[in-house]
Amino acid sequence: MPTFPTKEAEVVALVEAMIAGYTAHPADFPSIDPLTDLVALQAALTGYQADKQSQLDSKAQAKISTQTKSVTLDTLTELMNNDLKLSEVDVAANPEKLAQIGWGPRQDPQPVEAPGQPTNLHPVAEGQGMLWLAWDSPATDSGGPIRNYIIERREQPVGGGEFGAWDIEGTALNNEINLLDQPRGIQMEYRVKAANVGGESMPSNTSAVVL
Repeated sequence: MPTFPTKEAEVVALVEAMIAGYTAHPADFPSIDPLTDLVALQAALTGYQADKQSQLDSKAQAKISTQTKSVTLDTLTELMNNDLKLSEVDVAANPEKLAQIGWGPRQDPQPVEAPGQPTNLHPVAEGQGMLWLAWDSPATDSGGPIRNYIIERREQPVGGGEFGAWDIEGTALNNEINLLDQPRGIQMEYRVKAANVGGESMPSNTSAVVL
């Protein structure tokens, strides 16, 4: 025994086959009255098809309306921007008057805060003149966004002498760096700073390494 279809297209295909079969072979299905049952089936099918077409037309019109709305909105915003620029010039001496048209004076760019301090600088791996360093990002609420990290090193004094000057050894976008061609047999000290257009952070803890 076949299962009654649940998909819309399959229901339509079945009713079309039923109407065609009942029309072609009325003697085989005497319980189906051509003047009532067939007419009712055909009327229901015709009504469905009309509603389906109306739905398709509505979807097509909605798509056209959406596209038209986007174009109109683009035109509107362009006109608004042009008028606002002209109005800003008109009341340049009294920019507070822009509030009369729902606008306001342009705000001065806010200075960018330097990033917070990186922490937990430590060596991950060491090799023949190679040093892999990693560190933790500054606390999320400790400063401005980070553009990059600056890695510095200096030579530690031997026998209580003076420290060498800090030199930039590399930069990194992430929280690690692999430094090559590092001095061997000399105790070096490393630190890292976070940087952005607002400046540089406080240096991290230092990490002393002898390769």
